[in-house]
Formats: sequence, structure tokens, C-alpha cells
Amino acid sequence: MSQSVNLPNLPIGIQTFAKLRRNGDLYVDKTAYLARLIDAGGVYFFSRPRRFGKSLTVTTLDAIFSGQKELFKDLAIESRLDDERFTARPVIRLDMSMVATDSGIEALKQSLARITWERADILGLRLDPDLPHSAILRNLIQASSRQAGRPVTVLIDEYDKPYLDFFDQPNTAGKVREIMRNYYTQIKAADEYIGFVFITGISKFSRMGVFSAMNNIKDISILPEYGAMCGYTHEEMLRYFDAYIDETARHLELDRQSLLDKVRDYYDGFCFDGQTMLYNPFSTLQFFADKRFFNYWFESGTASFIAKYLRDRHLTVEQFRGLTVDNAFARNPGEIDKATPESFLYQSGYLSLRPTAIDGFFTLDYPNYEVLKSMSALLMSNFFGDNVQAGRAGIHVTLALKNGDAAEVIRIFNALFARIPYDDYTRARQKDAAVEYQAISFGEWLYRSTLLSFLIGAGLRVEAETHSSQGRADMIVHCQDTVWVMEIKISRAEQNNEALAAAAYQQIIDKGYAKPFVKPMLLAFVINDETKSIGAWKTNLPEKE
Repeated sequence: MSQSVNLPNLPIGIQTFAKLRRNGDLYVDKTAYLARLIDAGGVYFFSRPRRFGKSLTVTTLDAIFSGQKELFKDLAIESRLDDERFTARPVIRLDMSMVATDSGIEALKQSLARITWERADILGLRLDPDLPHSAILRNLIQASSRQAGRPVTVLIDEYDKPYLDFFDQPNTAGKVREIMRNYYTQIKAADEYIGFVFITGISKFSRMGVFSAMNNIKDISILPEYGAMCGYTHEEMLRYFDAYIDETARHLELDRQSLLDKVRDYYDGFCFDGQTMLYNPFSTLQFFADKRFFNYWFESGTASFIAKYLRDRHLTVEQFRGLTVDNAFARNPGEIDKATPESFLYQSGYLSLRPTAIDGFFTLDYPNYEVLKSMSALLMSNFFGDNVQAGRAGIHVTLALKNGDAAEVIRIFNALFARIPYDDYTRARQKDAAVEYQAISFGEWLYRSTLLSFLIGAGLRVEAETHSSQGRADMIVHCQDTVWVMEIKISRAEQNNEALAAAAYQQIIDKGYAKPFVKPMLLAFVINDETKSIGAWKTNLPEKE
């Protein structure tokens, strides 16, 4: 990892505002959003995926209310720090990711008590050691407010971490939810001693259950005025990373605009309010440090857990793209133990909102190429048994496409279809009747979405259902300087595979799917739904020796 000595340090892995500012690290100023929150006062809830700056936001609020004015020189909030609402007061900051969840329910209660006592020690307070875990927080709030003679600030980071650790254990999760509900309820019980509350979490799944007794919470997660409070807008990228953009463009031997276009495609596109597009901050910082395109955000998380989630529910990558949801879904997707897959993936950050022409409705899609590629690779690791075998298959298909070896491409595709779990075929056939109004059956869609996931997971650029002046090609596959135009048909019962392949090939010609490309490779093939393999194919390429 290299960095020019003339550029500000990149705060990779730093989640504490005070440390970042004292180090002189690059900071994208978000304090104007915090000033707006503090002006309004109240109890706020804010959800964002992991690695999106929630902890940095919490520690920034801590620095504001702790009176560390020197840290805010030349920032948007600097001129406000002498106002009454911004003056120093006791801060009770609790990081729920520090709660122990690996030693049983009683240990969890003790861990909750421990982190609360530790905060009391920081504030110079001694609490009754015999208090139950559910009463310690209220006691701390009251004692710290009385000592200071003013209302306190309560900051809770990763409120849902203890609960989410038991996501796949419903019985235990229910017990943990009750414990956390009793703990958080103490905030409302101590309301007269509190001036400001800010709570963050990855998900909203347990918000309604855990905070059911706290009816005064304002959820700002999808409000446009706070849409860019975490993450980087494109304008912020241009302003704060200007020198890094130029240096990285030189390093990768790209012109500035080409680099920006590629970075935008790879890391931009997270959207939480249906309007504001954001770069993932973790991936962006890592990219400018390493100067290479890589799946940073995805690799930093629990990839094996998501792979298991996809496998256990027979999910494909493509089935959530373009799914219409309403404003109610965006605000309250539901409890985790009852959540639909799209709810789970949306709240976890793997799916993002996209605006529609209809007010109050959104569509879901993967935020960017980093997440789409990573999800596709995970699905393929499920099919092939592990990442190594999936990676080898990806290398083989890339070489076959690059070398113009249509027969080898067909062989690899057939090997892929053979790995589709039998249950997936069964579920596809069961769902066919439910999608009869569509131009494509669920069974046909299963083949196509599997191919898309395979090719994207291999690192190839794939355009599906690509529009031309006379129609849409099923797939356009970009492999370095080579372009493949593919048309797919499904045969059933007594249909003639050879005739269908010839017709599919002619469709590519007649509809002009290949006209936008220089010397494209054409491939039409027919998947026999009985044998679950390609029964016939036709190409414009000579047969390889």
C-alpha cells in the first residue's frame, strides 16, 4: 500500500473522529448535518450498512458534546459551537458491538452491565453494583445529569449487534430482543434528564421490537435531508479526493475522466433516500490507498454468512433486480426472523433503492459493480463447492471467450447447468405458473440468471437484455477487447433443438444485435429443459482444432 507524501493521510480503519483530526487525516466534512440534528434536538435513529461511517458519526457527536472545539477548526459546525445547544455536557456513548454474545444469555446481561459501568467510570461516577442490568443505564443517565446540572447526551452505536448475532437462532434471538428492549427502555424512563439521543444500527429489523416502548424516536434513515450524512457524494469525491484522483489516474495509466467513470461504476450507487447516490467510504479509501479495483467492502464482511443465506433459500442474484417496493417497505422492512430475502438484503446494504416515476415507490438493485460481482461470485461458490473451484471455472470461461472457442464455452456452460441444485429446478417449475403473464418463464429465467451470475462472478462485463433499435439481445459479454453477442432459447417436449438454434442465430442477424460492435462473436444456443443441458448451438466462429 503506497501513498504520496504530499497527500493527506487516508483514515483507513479509523472510526474515532478525535483520532482522525489529530492525525491530520483526510476528512469529508459532514458536520453541517450534525448541526441540523442538534438544532432540532430529540431522539434519532439512523440505519446504514456496515463500514459506512456510523461509528465515525457517533464519535463526532461525542466530540461536539464533550466540548472538544479544537477538533472542528475550519469545519462547517465551527461557528456554532458556542451556541447553547452545542455546549459541553455529559456524554454516555455505548458501543453495542462490544457486548459479548458468545457465552450465553447471562453472560450477555453481565456484558451489558459492564460496558455501562465502564462509561460511568469515564464520567467519574460510582453506580450501585447490585442494580439489575436493565436499571443501570437509567441510573447512569440520572446521576450524570444531576452531577453536571444539565441534560445529558446518549449515543448508542450498533444497537442491533447483540440481536443480529443470533439471526439464525430464533428462540435465542427472542430472548436477546427482550433483554435489549428492557435495557433501551431505560432511555425513555430517564427522558427528563436527556437533551439529545442518537442511535445507529445496521438494520431496522429489530427497531420496532427492541424500541417498541420508545414511541418518541424519529427515524431519519431515509429522509432526503440526511441522505448524504454518511458516504461520499460525487461532488464530495471531486472536492476532497482531487489530488488522489490525479495520482491514481497516472498510476493506472488512465485519463482522469475514464478513471472517474470506472470508480463511479465500481463503488458509487448506494442510495438510502431514493435520491442521493453515494460512494461506499470504506471501498473508496481502500481504492485510493491501493490504486487497484477490488471488492473491498464485500471482502471486509461476512461473505460466508451471505453465501449460506443464498444457498439455504435457493436464491439467485438476478431475482431482486428491478423489484418494486413502496415507501412503507423502505421505512419498516420488518423483523429479521420474519423478513423476506429482499428485506434482509436491502437492510444489510446488498440491495439499494432506486427512484421510480411514481411518487412513493422505489425499485431495488445492487448499488454497484463491486456488490453485484461479489454476490455473483458467492452464488458460484455455492454451485462449485468453494471459491477455488468457482475461481478456476471463471478462469476457464474467460480464456475460452478470449480465444473465441465456442465449443469450450458451451462445454463450460453445460458443466455449470449440471451443478444447479435439483431443488432449484423443482422450485422453478413450481413457479412457472405464477409468471405465465411474463415473456419468460421462471424456469427459463433460472438458466439465464445462473449464466449471468457465473459470468459476472468471473469478473466479466455482462449486459443482459441489451436494447438495440430492433429488439434486445439476451446477453452481451465483454471479455477484454472481445465482445460476444448471445441469444438463448429453451426447448421443451418435441421441439427441434437444431431448428431453434438456427432461428436464434438468425434473430441476432435480423435484429442487428451485433451491429454496435467491431468483429463481434455470435453464439446462439438452445437449452433442453428435459436434459438440463445445451442441445444445439450455432456460431460465426470457426471450429477450434
